[in-house]
Amino acid sequence: MTGPDPLAEFGAHRGLLFRLAYDILGSVADVEDVLQDSWLRWTEVDHARVLDPRAYLARLVTRQALNRLRSTARARETYPGTWLPEPLPTGEDASDRALRTDDVTVAMLLVLESLSPEERAVFVLREAFGIDYDEIGATLDRPAATVRQIAHRAREHVHARRPRFTVPADRARQVAEAFVGAALGGDVAAVTALLAPDAVQMSDGGGRASAALRPIVGRDRVARFLVGITRWPIPGPGPEFGVFNGMPGVLVRDGDTVDTVMLFEVSEVDGADLVTAVYAVRNPDKLAHL
Repeated sequence: MTGPDPLAEFGAHRGLLFRLAYDILGSVADVEDVLQDSWLRWTEVDHARVLDPRAYLARLVTRQALNRLRSTARARETYPGTWLPEPLPTGEDASDRALRTDDVTVAMLLVLESLSPEERAVFVLREAFGIDYDEIGATLDRPAATVRQIAHRAREHVHARRPRFTVPADRARQVAEAFVGAALGGDVAAVTALLAPDAVQMSDGGGRASAALRPIVGRDRVARFLVGITRWPIPGPGPEFGVFNGMPGVLVRDGDTVDTVMLFEVSEVDGADLVTAVYAVRNPDKLAHL
């Protein structure tokens, strides 16, 4: 009688493991490295002794993701300009249903970025995956009581900074399309009317592509900035609409290369559906996977 197939077991849970690592790291490139390293470690395990492959793999990936997060913390502190997570396709054509969720929005990932690595791991494991405190404690080598305290602290922090209520996906898409159309048409008044008063625009060029180094805040400033940059010729066939990180967005190509991915956070503000944040990722290292 043959034992369990380690490749099949890993493949069966890969979507969940990818999502778990992405929530902790916010970087597709780092996630792929973590999964590769975890796979190599998984092949060395005595699989006949593993009673729950899903729990074992989640523990393995969490530990590797935490190690990677700690090792990249310094690089993120010295990152040129604003750091944004790598955009991840999450529409109906996403490769795994585990990724079709609002929990991976850029706004939420930026909130998680403000947690310590341990707090982030505990929050993700508990809130996103419903793993019990004993199992999280075993993963992090911490007593369950300590994990409860960490989870409580992280939950309070996240809830205090959680993005405002966002509108359903179909309405968000309509607002985003109208917003992009107004910007491309140079209609500053129409763009301004679709922005929340405290709207923010954030760009990530990583020092490798032109981008605003600091967030732009306020509907008038954001509107003028976005209409201003659309006056330059847009490369490729034009913007391609899609869903990234649970948010409507546009992808702009320059030949065969993805030049920019811009995401729109749409929320209900005083009874109106308005754009509350615009996130533009231009760092080519963060777009290669697209």
